[in-house]
Amino acid sequence: MAAVTGTGRLSPGIMGRLRLAAQGLLGPGFQSGPEAVRAMTAMQAQDLQAVLWAVGQRVPGSRVDDVRGALDRAEIVRSWPMRGTLHVLAPEDLKWMLAITSERLIRGMAGRHRDLGIGDADVDAAAGSALRLVSAGAASRAELFQAFERAGQSTAGQRGIHLLGILCQRGLLVQGPLAGNQQLVVAFGDWITESRTLDRPDGIAEWLLRYLRSHGPATERDFSWWSGIPLTETRAALARVKDRLVELEFAGTSYWLAPATAALLDDGVPGQRTVLALPGFDEFLLGYADRSVVLAPEHADKIVPGGNGMFKKTIVAGGTVIGTWAGPPGGRGAGVVPEPFDAVNGLRPAAQKSFELQAAKYRRFLGA
Repeated sequence: MAAVTGTGRLSPGIMGRLRLAAQGLLGPGFQSGPEAVRAMTAMQAQDLQAVLWAVGQRVPGSRVDDVRGALDRAEIVRSWPMRGTLHVLAPEDLKWMLAITSERLIRGMAGRHRDLGIGDADVDAAAGSALRLVSAGAASRAELFQAFERAGQSTAGQRGIHLLGILCQRGLLVQGPLAGNQQLVVAFGDWITESRTLDRPDGIAEWLLRYLRSHGPATERDFSWWSGIPLTETRAALARVKDRLVELEFAGTSYWLAPATAALLDDGVPGQRTVLALPGFDEFLLGYADRSVVLAPEHADKIVPGGNGMFKKTIVAGGTVIGTWAGPPGGRGAGVVPEPFDAVNGLRPAAQKSFELQAAKYRRFLGA
């Protein structure tokens, strides 16, 4: 696919709005939670409540129980497919993605595992106890950790969660149905009955193509960071799929995106006045190695105070992050409060009205 010419008209706001469109946050969105998750390839999900709203924002009219139901029915799954971070993704994709990433993930944690006293024999003992436990059905994390302890495997000092992560990354266990705000643990093969099989080059090529279609405009380095796949393999995959993509040059860097997304440039990218209340950890911000396209660097610390890894909810206006917002304690109250970066002038009247509509949408999603 030829590069788009005349890209001098590109701006950070336009790039951000193209990403919003690619992610289903502009336009009609998606018909269901599973459709949204498949289209997005994977969505960051270490904060369960945040990812429920991330899916809900992309499915007009949806409710939190719709997304929870999709998890309960294994229409989407939540596991550690990449970067050692929880994501939601389509169940049929998890096995082949783990085949690409798990060895490198586990090897990268070797130092931490040595510190925790986790060796191969310990993993085998934990696996045996876990599989015996879940053979009778889903188990809570507390029940799983008790089984580890009975097998002589301490769960203290994060040792239990690392053992669980290893067993999930090896495709033995997966998080299953919800019990309140916790997920039960189930046997992988019992919960995910149909899995695709892709070899490593084909898998990386498909993964990259889907990422660029759902997150583009994005760079090869964005994907390499996001997926944890080495840049050399990413570049080889890009050579295989770039004829199905459009290349944009912005700020001296090549960005790739779906032709349908690039076509929005022909008549003006929509969303210039769109205001969104996105959850913490949303892919719109976290799905890229370089977030400066949509978030001014001087405001980065306001999203992740002190670099503590906890991302605040964001207000996005015209494709740019312009502030944060706070939801009600416990999630179901009425208070949804904007916290714009411009603390002196606040939100302009039109943006304030749009934010209030977003707050109402959020409350409806929660069933408040």
